[in-house]
Amino acid sequence: MASLRSPWTNSTSPPAEGFSEVSAPAALAAAKLVLPETEQPETLGRVVAPHYEPEDNLFAAVIGGANAGVRLVVGIVALLLAVLGMVALVDLLLGGAGNWLNGLFGWNVDWSLEGLLGYLFYPVTLVLGVPPQDGAVAARLIGERAVVTELTAYQDLNTALAAGALQQPRSVVIITYALCGFAHLASLAIFVGGVAALAPRRTVALTQVGFRALLAATIACLMTACVAGTFYHEGMLQLVPAAP
Repeated sequence: MASLRSPWTNSTSPPAEGFSEVSAPAALAAAKLVLPETEQPETLGRVVAPHYEPEDNLFAAVIGGANAGVRLVVGIVALLLAVLGMVALVDLLLGGAGNWLNGLFGWNVDWSLEGLLGYLFYPVTLVLGVPPQDGAVAARLIGERAVVTELTAYQDLNTALAAGALQQPRSVVIITYALCGFAHLASLAIFVGGVAALAPRRTVALTQVGFRALLAATIACLMTACVAGTFYHEGMLQLVPAAP
């Protein structure tokens, strides 16, 4: 079996570029599944002109744009701090209770959010086409992406490759695509916080669809990974070690 290396350290283009077009229809399909359109659109058959209120002069436009930018940034930062703080608190509580249960019953369960999501995603990785021997590593990486963003998950994927934790090249391809997406709790905070800062009257509606949007984004990433795994064949990628 060929030695596996990080797919983004090879001499060719990263594999995520090849199937990036698949993500757009996957996102549309996932959105329709999670939030189906059951009513007739109010604008069906009508030509709707965009509504905007022009500023009186250039200086007023600069002031209005600056104020909107400040509201956007502050809204995103504030909700990011709140959401990530809640995630850290939940992890702390789960870790304390989980360690007590592990010691009481002699279990070896990872009670962090990443670990629990990893257990949840394990059957999903098998459906995607990840071989069973790599399923646990793949599931934990996908669960980790949902909590601590894709950047950390990709770094841990690189570490897993260097340690030889993945046995099959197909697993590397599927995991790479499954992690390639803006679908995690931080993105949920950015989406809700940013839009709510600009349209405060839509805050309730945003909170109602926020987690559905996160679920749809996750499904879209998994669908793209499934397609990439379907078209993968041995020798398709040139996996070589990075230059020292």
